[in-house]
Amino acid sequence: MTERYTLHEDPRSGNCYKIKLTAALLDIPLETLQYDIMQGETRTPEFLANINRNGRIPVLQIEGDDGVRFLPESNAACWYLASGSELIPSDRFAQADMLRWMFFEQYNHEPNIATLRFWLSIIGEANLTEQQRGQIMAKRVAGCEALRLMDEHLGRSEWMAGDRATLADIALFPYTHVAEEGGFGLEDYPQVCRWIEQVRKLPGFVAMA
Repeated sequence: MTERYTLHEDPRSGNCYKIKLTAALLDIPLETLQYDIMQGETRTPEFLANINRNGRIPVLQIEGDDGVRFLPESNAACWYLASGSELIPSDRFAQADMLRWMFFEQYNHEPNIATLRFWLSIIGEANLTEQQRGQIMAKRVAGCEALRLMDEHLGRSEWMAGDRATLADIALFPYTHVAEEGGFGLEDYPQVCRWIEQVRKLPGFVAMA
């Protein structure tokens, strides 16, 4: 069965970029439809009814012989595209370890590093609410801790999981490599910097918009 893929995205989003990077590394054609989340374009009645009731992107649209389906959540979409490829280890432990780092990205990394990037570089600090400003320091501390854990791990391992690039690297790369846009100093994490350059050298790599 031949499938056609369309990514509903905001190109500023690292979560959307994960899916584009996965597709590029696997040489999978991927069309895109762009939305401006700052203008509420994912909260329209049409989007909520037809694309994602949660009103969020990315959403991977999958068209095949059995019709059109929509898959929200970036890591789920990456898994779908990479199923059966070398981006998912065959070894049981390595696969679980890859998932561990993908969960880490969503629970420890993205809520702090990506959120500060969004607040400071896209919304702008002057436009933040008092509550958001009050959370900046805590998110900076937690984000630095996430980067420290990555740096420590990458001091012992070339990649995040296993002996080659996997979805763990793809999940963590987007918001890590632009962490300075959220006020994080990547020069404090030399192994993370080495790894960033290593990911950029992967065959088929595409840069974030």
